[in-house]
Amino acid sequence: MKIEIMDTTLRDGEQTPGIAFTQNEKLNIAKILLDEIRVDRVEVGSARISAGEKAAVTMIADWASRAGVLDRVEVLGFVDKKNSVDWIDGCGVRVINLLSKGSLRHVTSQLRKTPEEHIRDVRDTVEYAVSKGLRVNIYLEDWSNGMKDSRAYVTQLMDAFSDLPVTRFMLPDTLGILTPDLTGEYVRYMLEHWPDKHFDFHAHNDYDLAVANTLAAVKSGVHGIHATVNGLGERTGNATLSSVVSVLADHFPEAETNVVETGLNKISRIVEAFSGIRIPANKPIVGDNVFTQTCGVHADGDSKDGLYFNALAPERFGRMRKYALGKTSGKASVAKNLEELGIVLDKDSLARVTARIVEMGDLKENVTTDELPYIISDVLGNDSGREDRITLRNFYLCKAKELHPTASLSIEIDGKVYEDTETGDGQYDAFMKALKKVYTRCGKTLPDLIDYVVSIPPGGQTSALVETVITWRNGTEFKTRGLDPDQTASAIKATMKMLNRMEYDAAGE
Repeated sequence: MKIEIMDTTLRDGEQTPGIAFTQNEKLNIAKILLDEIRVDRVEVGSARISAGEKAAVTMIADWASRAGVLDRVEVLGFVDKKNSVDWIDGCGVRVINLLSKGSLRHVTSQLRKTPEEHIRDVRDTVEYAVSKGLRVNIYLEDWSNGMKDSRAYVTQLMDAFSDLPVTRFMLPDTLGILTPDLTGEYVRYMLEHWPDKHFDFHAHNDYDLAVANTLAAVKSGVHGIHATVNGLGERTGNATLSSVVSVLADHFPEAETNVVETGLNKISRIVEAFSGIRIPANKPIVGDNVFTQTCGVHADGDSKDGLYFNALAPERFGRMRKYALGKTSGKASVAKNLEELGIVLDKDSLARVTARIVEMGDLKENVTTDELPYIISDVLGNDSGREDRITLRNFYLCKAKELHPTASLSIEIDGKVYEDTETGDGQYDAFMKALKKVYTRCGKTLPDLIDYVVSIPPGGQTSALVETVITWRNGTEFKTRGLDPDQTASAIKATMKMLNRMEYDAAGE
């Protein structure tokens, strides 16, 4: 059972509030959809919208003609005498998707015409389009409400159009009112009464049922379906292309499509960039989180027998499975990420690194795989495993415009608590000056700071961990590392490791 897929990202998807694709963006989206994703058809614009729309549609038509795919490019047109037909013909497009009224209320309230008058207008437009060499598809706008409230009118409309040279009749749930049960009932009615006609189903997502309704339409025998990349569209959008394709493949394999699944993530990211509408992290198939396991129990099950895998293998969509690191991580999650980096740790080291990640997860949203080497270095290096002899009980940093930064600290040395405050050229400088005052009172000296290097993992964002490596000289040179999402706190952690190392060195340990 072959199902045609028509992508309407460049027409209905562009009706998303705030979206207006440029000419080149439209051309590139159309190219990828037809060449790489291999949808059957693309609806690339609406007639008579603007000069820019005409230029974009003309550009797409010119490319499609040279590429031999012009018959797969379509434009929405209106029942406006000859105007839309001439506009579309002038762009070089050969298929018009004519917008008729599929409910009695739309005819009488919006057009203020009788059904007979509207039927006559549609017939005239179809005949003129055909005379210009265009192929015609007809949208029955608000068809779902027409079926619910004025089924006799829908029947009258279809009977009147049955003898017209129309390639496809397209059934929109314009206001997203349908449920899967109603979708199936209404689609079957159309197929039973006009079995020789080709029907497309066009879902909207007002009740978050667009994909479910599309599946129901296919199971009921519809011949084609409409979708948009990332579910863009009027109000809450349309059925999402990636979701529709995967749902059909896994839940109704009798439905065959031409779509290449491995390209779906690519086109989603491109449309995300061009539209400025971010893909939610939890969006199925293309969201950042969909192939990411967070719970350590899941990672353990996957390691043993793929217990938490389902049919949605990330490789199908050109993606990879990941294991998030955070407070719910177990050793299996960490091990999975280490495996990706090619790092092997012994059992004790793995437990210590996992404990640190869980601790950080309580304070930070997540830990990335790229940050793991930094954490390993922080946990397993720098004299890890020895009890601190000097403890920083608290500190406070302040930076205000046109005032020197201030640092206050409370530190415990040899069982006694010291507090001090100082200003400096920077927050860390102020901290070190306050620390030096405390050390002077204790009769202790600080080593010289030789070098100070700050880095974040590749691709790190504003929430990324910061690693600070400080080189000290106290007769000999040595380094200590600090790790924290805050740069100054990272440097302070490296400093505290230095203080404790000096204590152990002084004690000959």
